[in-house]
Amino acid sequence: MKYVLFFLLTLSAASANGQKMSATGRHNFETSKHLDIFNSLYRDLDLYYVDTLDAKKNIENALLYMLSQLDPYTTYYSNDNTEELKQMATGKYAGIGSLISFRNDLGRCIISDPYRDMPAAEAGLRLGDIILSIDGKEFAKTDKQEAADFSSSVSEALRGLPGTTLEVRVRRPGTDKPLTFKITRRTITIPSVTLSEMLTDSTGYIALNGFTENTARDVRLALVALKQQGARRLILDLRGNGGGLMGEAIQLVNLFIPRGKEVVSTRGKVKESTATYKTQAEPLDLEMPVVVLTDFGTASAAEITAGALQDYDRAVVMGRRTYGKGLVQEPRELPYGTMLKLTTSKYYIPSGRCIQAYKFEDGRPVHRPDSLADEFTTAAGRIVYDGGGIAPDVEVALDSMPNLLLYLAASDELFDYAVRYRNTHDTIASPTDFSLTETEYAQFRAFLKEKNFTYDRQSARLLETLRKVAQREGYAEEAQTEFNALEAKLTHNEDFDFEHWKNEILKLAEQTIVAAYYYDEGAARYLLKTDKDVKAAVELLSSKENYGQILSSPRKRK
Repeated sequence: MKYVLFFLLTLSAASANGQKMSATGRHNFETSKHLDIFNSLYRDLDLYYVDTLDAKKNIENALLYMLSQLDPYTTYYSNDNTEELKQMATGKYAGIGSLISFRNDLGRCIISDPYRDMPAAEAGLRLGDIILSIDGKEFAKTDKQEAADFSSSVSEALRGLPGTTLEVRVRRPGTDKPLTFKITRRTITIPSVTLSEMLTDSTGYIALNGFTENTARDVRLALVALKQQGARRLILDLRGNGGGLMGEAIQLVNLFIPRGKEVVSTRGKVKESTATYKTQAEPLDLEMPVVVLTDFGTASAAEITAGALQDYDRAVVMGRRTYGKGLVQEPRELPYGTMLKLTTSKYYIPSGRCIQAYKFEDGRPVHRPDSLADEFTTAAGRIVYDGGGIAPDVEVALDSMPNLLLYLAASDELFDYAVRYRNTHDTIASPTDFSLTETEYAQFRAFLKEKNFTYDRQSARLLETLRKVAQREGYAEEAQTEFNALEAKLTHNEDFDFEHWKNEILKLAEQTIVAAYYYDEGAARYLLKTDKDVKAAVELLSSKENYGQILSSPRKRK
């Protein structure tokens, strides 16, 4: 009987292995078949299509469409864009130290964000300078060029080997004659610490904009300096931080938790993509109370940092739920100097939670509510949930914001006003003291009218949607009088909007102007004056009892 049982078990195992091999074989066959179809299809297109095809453009479009069906982070880089991938990972490149952007109304690129203490700023280039030529070569977009391709050509011309020089000729708005600047390229390292300073006599503040090479080192240096100034509490601001290098997140967490603790694990399809990462060094401070600020822009390595500190009950997370990017990407080299940034695994933080969003709709993450999510526990036994992103221990609601501010923040008109202000005022007050006068606010409004700044009111769009719904349901004619009366009430009134939202508009305009003089650091320092999240964090840190209670109380399902 035992031989019969052995035979049946062996037969069952063989059958299972056969099915597995059969499934693998079918998968490989389907892959080969469709690759063969694609090759044959493009070969025939190239041979017989009525017009000559651009192989690079068409096949790249096919590749990009295929990758867009997977996740938002798996990306193909052509051989002329691989430097972009390296810069994203390291935060380094060789050039002049400024962002550029294309302006359709000018047909040229402009200096859009020169970095402090970098070659462009040191040579005298300013925000809004219009690039005319580089080393004598004219740069103006032709009708046949795509804006992205033109911008890439300008960026490529500005970059080069460290120590080499170039001449950039620009037109500065408000001046008659072109200006020429001789600039020496150097290796540019984009600092990840935007701002580090004392907020009170015992509370330090560090704002991080990314996780690139040496981020953890820079945070350590900033924290040591703050402690020397008397900091006994810390606010670590990760709002708007899109993440970066996982290793830097692990080292940053290690500043606050003991050696040998798990920070993150990755799980993927292949063995090489599955690993557990622990702290390797002695911590800098195990006792200092920490509040980590987060919002929807907090992603990837920044979420690992916030989540790990939450899981070890080492910090209070405050603000809004984070983005939910729990996917790991690795670069892989492809033929002809091209590269693929490929999603290979998912992140899991110490409690066992995966921070990846439940799903994506229209390119945006969708989070599961806590009521439907799985429960996990922190080191102290607090209940936390998966479902996408890191939910804060203390939620700070955002103030309502009208469409007017969203349109204004993204507008060329606001940028151009800041440029004009910079070019007509040699100096301004410090970031914490600067403000526009009533006369200047009136001038700003007049400038926007002159430039025909427009915006879409949410109320008008919702009314139009309501009209369409009423039309479908048969109530449109009956409710026409009410619709007309409501439309009259909602008539676009810019004067009312600019007066009603005056404080918010002033804040946006002043922040933009401050950045033109004092760069990102100055803008961040200006915003601290009225930062609702920072104020709440300072208040929490000032109460040892409330801080300790949050880290010991279980969160309830919503």
